[in-house]
Amino acid sequence: MRIAVTIFLTDETITPTRLARELEDRGFAGLYLPEHTHIPVERTTPYPAGGDLPPEYGRTLDPFVALGQAAAVTERLGLGTGITLVAQHDPIALAKQIATLDHLSGGRFTLGVGFGWNAEEAADHGVRWSARRELVRDRMALMRALWSEQPVAYEGEFGGVRASHAHPKPVRKPRGPVVGPRTLVGGTAGPRLFAHISEYADGWLPIGGRGLGEALPVLRTVWADAGRDPRALQIVPYAVHPTPGKLAHYADLGIEEVVAQLPPGRESEVLKALEAYQPYIAGP
Repeated sequence: MRIAVTIFLTDETITPTRLARELEDRGFAGLYLPEHTHIPVERTTPYPAGGDLPPEYGRTLDPFVALGQAAAVTERLGLGTGITLVAQHDPIALAKQIATLDHLSGGRFTLGVGFGWNAEEAADHGVRWSARRELVRDRMALMRALWSEQPVAYEGEFGGVRASHAHPKPVRKPRGPVVGPRTLVGGTAGPRLFAHISEYADGWLPIGGRGLGEALPVLRTVWADAGRDPRALQIVPYAVHPTPGKLAHYADLGIEEVVAQLPPGRESEVLKALEAYQPYIAGP
């Protein structure tokens, strides 16, 4: 099983380059970074985990800049977003960022797609909260048009793009309906989420990994009904605090990659956590 990690990298934590080198040297599979552009002070949206919002949410580094640094000092380490708030980006510019990072890293990028939980943050980006899922779907389709081998126009509910020359292209070849880098969609199990995954992604990025035994058969049915290859579906539990029991359970479900949560700390704290996770690299 491949063990990757995620961390809230901030202006107060270990640096992207130091962490990336350590991860590659120790045999970890990848580094996934979250995204928040800002956290409005006046916020009524509750923190999904309950309690006060941890301060690192308002100090998060831009994931694409940080991953670009990580790519420059590694050769094998996977690089991903966990997640990109697609609704909060101009899709033409985002398509260029993603394709550039994927190209420069030799195809090591994984696009984690999310819909967001902070209504005030999204509102400052002009996002209508109730429409954010369809907005993401629309922007993913627009980006697929720009990533296509031949110029393709796209006109959707929320925007469009003329048939255009747009290079570089992501390294991976199209997989069924999926065009672009490896793409995983995050979110809570449900019909809408599983429909999105089956339409434009390679798989699911479930936070915490709870309830997979019940959810996976449902997702697999939706996936198959969409005409997708059952062998191609990827499930990557995200922000997990691993234990031998958890990893054995995931292995029994056919899961091949897990993303472990690192503390948003300085170098010594993060390296201590890596030491604790090290034995799992050769695990199930």
